[in-house]
Amino acid sequence: MPEFIVEWLNQNDIFTAGTLLHYWDGLVTTVQLTFLSLLIGLVCAVPLAVLRTSRNPLVSGPIWMYTYLFRGTPLLIQLYVIYYGVAQIEGIQDTFWWEIFREPFYPALLAFTLNTAAYTTEIIRGAIMATPAGEIEAAKAYGMSWFLRIRRIILPSTARRAVQAYSNEVIFMLHSSAIASVVTIIDLTGAARNIYSRYYAPFEAFIAVALIYMVLTFTVVYGFRKLEQHLLKHLKPANG
Repeated sequence: MPEFIVEWLNQNDIFTAGTLLHYWDGLVTTVQLTFLSLLIGLVCAVPLAVLRTSRNPLVSGPIWMYTYLFRGTPLLIQLYVIYYGVAQIEGIQDTFWWEIFREPFYPALLAFTLNTAAYTTEIIRGAIMATPAGEIEAAKAYGMSWFLRIRRIILPSTARRAVQAYSNEVIFMLHSSAIASVVTIIDLTGAARNIYSRYYAPFEAFIAVALIYMVLTFTVVYGFRKLEQHLLKHLKPANG
């Protein structure tokens, strides 16, 4: 490490083993919260997107309302409503659900999951609607059932078209996870706020967190770039 960086670190009490451990704990919480919300949201979004393409308004209507609601309101408001609203449900404090939702991590996870599932549903729906009609007609001519067409033709084709848009959603959720600190979760931003209040060093605390977010973002971008290359490798011209 360059000497001027080592000297600068030695001159700042903010970069001690304790504060670095605090940053690490915040990083682990941020990664857990983001990863779990994206994973559960994606699992929920795939069937919702398929049903969203239905011509039956009784099937697609409620899903449209759900996506419209969660895409049309700020994530912070959704987090507040779930975090403070769950405690207002009559009788919930007498059930086992209260043991789960009394911890701020799970209301935040629920809010983030519902939000990302709404956006991901629309991303996948758009990719499904862009499926070439020829592919579907060929599958029908081959005698494939509706479920088999979805599994073998439509969803794999959809994944290739949706990967770029979904990578933006992943980055958006990673950055949006910073608001989890408003409900007392010690994520990266919460750790920076605690360190700032202890050492009165806003620049060092928040710039350090910004750099960590940048590293995470570039890692996500690199990972999706490799995934996109893998999904589209069949389009590359053959050598020779």
